Amino acid sequence: MATHEVFNQAPPLTGFTAADEPALLDAVRRDGAGEGEAELRELGELAGSAETQELARQAEENPPRLRSHDRYGHRIDEVEFHPAWHSLMTTAVRHGLHAAPWAEPGAGAHLLRAAKFYVWSQAEAGHGCPVSMTYAAVPALRAEPALAALYEPLLASRVYDFGLRPPLGKAGLIAGMSMTEKQGGSDVRANTTRAVPDGGGDGTYRLTGHKWFTSAPMSDVFLTLAQTEEGVTCFLLPRVLPDGSRNALRLQRLKDKLGNRSNASSEIEYEDAVGWRVGEAGRGVRTIVEMVNMTRLDCVLGSAAAMRAGLRQALHHARHRRAFGAPLLEQPLMRNVLADLAVESEAATVLGLRLAAALDRSLAGDEREAALRRLGLAAGKYHVCKRGSAHVGEALECLGGNGYVEESGMPRLYREAPLLSLWEGSGNVAALDVLRAVAKDPATLDALLAEVDAAAGADRHLDAAVAALRKDLAVLSDPAAAQLAARRLAERLTLVLQGSLLVRHSTPAVADAFCASRLGGEWGHAYGTLPPGTDLGGVLERARA
Repeated sequence: MATHEVFNQAPPLTGFTAADEPALLDAVRRDGAGEGEAELRELGELAGSAETQELARQAEENPPRLRSHDRYGHRIDEVEFHPAWHSLMTTAVRHGLHAAPWAEPGAGAHLLRAAKFYVWSQAEAGHGCPVSMTYAAVPALRAEPALAALYEPLLASRVYDFGLRPPLGKAGLIAGMSMTEKQGGSDVRANTTRAVPDGGGDGTYRLTGHKWFTSAPMSDVFLTLAQTEEGVTCFLLPRVLPDGSRNALRLQRLKDKLGNRSNASSEIEYEDAVGWRVGEAGRGVRTIVEMVNMTRLDCVLGSAAAMRAGLRQALHHARHRRAFGAPLLEQPLMRNVLADLAVESEAATVLGLRLAAALDRSLAGDEREAALRRLGLAAGKYHVCKRGSAHVGEALECLGGNGYVEESGMPRLYREAPLLSLWEGSGNVAALDVLRAVAKDPATLDALLAEVDAAAGADRHLDAAVAALRKDLAVLSDPAAAQLAARRLAERLTLVLQGSLLVRHSTPAVADAFCASRLGGEWGHAYGTLPPGTDLGGVLERARA
């Protein structure tokens, strides 16, 4: 029937290369990871393929299921995943997203891994959780060299070997992290899980307690925190013990989450579970904080990836959808919205990749880069992850009702966005960490401002914002006032850093739009309010490239 003719609908968005993004490729080439561009493009093609998009849909629509007991009543504590999940994990591990820089160190190693994580996360974000935790576990595990010597080669293996078997007999391992408890949340020092020496002479401990939020509970090993006589201490717990028996990690239930549905998150009880101490007794928070910082970097990258994925969908729809006699992409107000989204997306991307480059340089001994990373990561985790939800929501709205239905993939993206602001410390935790970073080491602030000053004199809005920020930093002398201003301070530190990066490394169209709106105040309270005179065409041309 004629009424069933389909027209004025965008075709499926497949067959693109997610790595074909000027801001991404410029950063990779600029900061020493250019030799990995071919592999990055290969992964980008996979991310944009119809096959991968179908795997992402299947993994979301078929969430993991807990099997606490087998048919005979034996406790087994297993989680079943859809085959699509395992396919996505296989690709991520094969491309080294979980630990390649630790096994293959060198200039730009962490930047290349960050770029690949950013590209692949645009396909499906849920499986990025265990990938990120495995990446972050390695430096924490190095606090106990004997354990690192055993487990690190397997954690860095490019073989995804799923299944509950003794970890040292597998071809590759995935690591998880289990810290928070229901009475403490981010205040891990309030944890009540106890650990006592086993007394068997093998250096093991027995752990008893209840962990409130443990993602990827079918990982092979976990880093966890427990109280000892000396205080909070870090431990390594395998799911399966060396003799092949199951460790006493009891899965109580899987969380029914807003998003991140392809990934299992659980409550776990330790019932005299066997663990090995990692690092100094009583210094568990210090031991595991490097793991937290590594996963915070992935929170920034994951938020940037979600922004880019949402922007791509919005641009694609606006290119093909017509209204009032012209494609949406040619309509002035829609162009303002899309350009505003593009500016935000690129600002998030350049910041995440710059922090990854700072990690490379800090590991090579550059103290100023280490200081920049410390403060920039805390501030960026707060601001970029906060912006993610609003950004994806606006991108969804660009598709109208088409974006609100599950088949578009936009609801999955929208549900996922708030997680990255919550994970590894919610907004207040990240903002307060900005204050802690500066109080503990004032060099962090000097390093960030030095990075910003590299663009001094290039944009009047940026110069004015930096001058105002320097005055506002006086609040740091009053701890109570500083806490009240912590969110505002974290936001402004991030914005001037993003502005400096865009002025130095992006096109004038993008940099001018960002600085005039985010720093100069020529902006409204919603996307699509860039000021008159903005080079919308220049911004959109770069975004569509």
